[in-house]
Amino acid sequence: MPLALFPRRLARLAVLVSCLPLAACSSLRYYVHVAHGEASLLMHRRPIARVLGDGGTDPALASRLRLAEQARAFASTHLDLPRNRSYTSYVDLQRPYVAWNVFATPPYAVEAVPQCFPIAGCVAYRGYFDPAQAQARAAQLKAQGDDVWIGPVPAYSTLGWFADPIVSSMLRWDDDELASTIFHELAHQRLYVKGDTAFNESFASFVGEEGLRQWRKARGLPPPDPHGQAMDRDFTGLVLDLRGRLQRLYASTHDLAALARGKQAQIEAFRRRYARWRDTRWPGDHRYDAWVAAPINNARLLPFGLYDRWTGAFAVLFERAEGRWGAFYAAARALAGEPREQRDRALDLLTGGTTPPGGGAGQ
Repeated sequence: MPLALFPRRLARLAVLVSCLPLAACSSLRYYVHVAHGEASLLMHRRPIARVLGDGGTDPALASRLRLAEQARAFASTHLDLPRNRSYTSYVDLQRPYVAWNVFATPPYAVEAVPQCFPIAGCVAYRGYFDPAQAQARAAQLKAQGDDVWIGPVPAYSTLGWFADPIVSSMLRWDDDELASTIFHELAHQRLYVKGDTAFNESFASFVGEEGLRQWRKARGLPPPDPHGQAMDRDFTGLVLDLRGRLQRLYASTHDLAALARGKQAQIEAFRRRYARWRDTRWPGDHRYDAWVAAPINNARLLPFGLYDRWTGAFAVLFERAEGRWGAFYAAARALAGEPREQRDRALDLLTGGTTPPGGGAGQ
């Protein structure tokens, strides 16, 4: 799916290969696949400085890598993010994406079929470096009756286990998205809570967004254009509303025929609401039309809300820290140390006591 057809935040869902040091992944075959894929990336890394010093490097590629290099330095110098070799090298993938994530839910539930790893904990997806293996896993899950969606992954993180490279699929983004993605992925190395995707992604998303604002200011540029961010938030809200409606439907009856009819009716009603919203709020902007027109199931809704459920809470923490990154990270780490239920309550209070509809799905 072209990235323009759905919120760009969702494209950053990382393939969590942090299970590599432990042979406890769900199957030996998957373990071997992930180990081989990560080893291939590491083997093909080239330091960005060396690529830039190569007289045969395409000028357009060199320009993007210089920007990535500058953003990487800014992350450590100004955002207090890890100063290591992550995102200081480059890999030309020779394929459109670095990985593919497989999401699955039961046919009448909005919660993910969890995928659990020793280091990362349980997440809402399983990542594959080979699209054929992702397709095979999806077919297996479909045969079991689950709803399934495969999401392409342009950027990824091993949470600091390896020095992750800039991969060629990241360079298709504009300058802002490239820089904010570097900040986002490094934030995962700064703080990661095992098994709490919403916390981790909201934290990293806030760091990416605030980091981008500061990065643009430091370069003498105006703040990011709010149009795309506002439309993205609105569209995410529409999808979360659909997920909430489906959740209530699935809890209302055990009649499978009624559930099947109701599910399709809710999806069609969502498409009508989307058309009214688009034509009323954003006339002439059709960036999400293809996403809405494509088949929709529970699994396809899972990524929404993972990135922004608690971003408002982290914005409050940052304000309370008076914009000091070290103090902000300390406050976030203190929250991370709380039991899950207590942590969620604290984050909810920081956002004013409101949680997006269906925002807890997918963990």
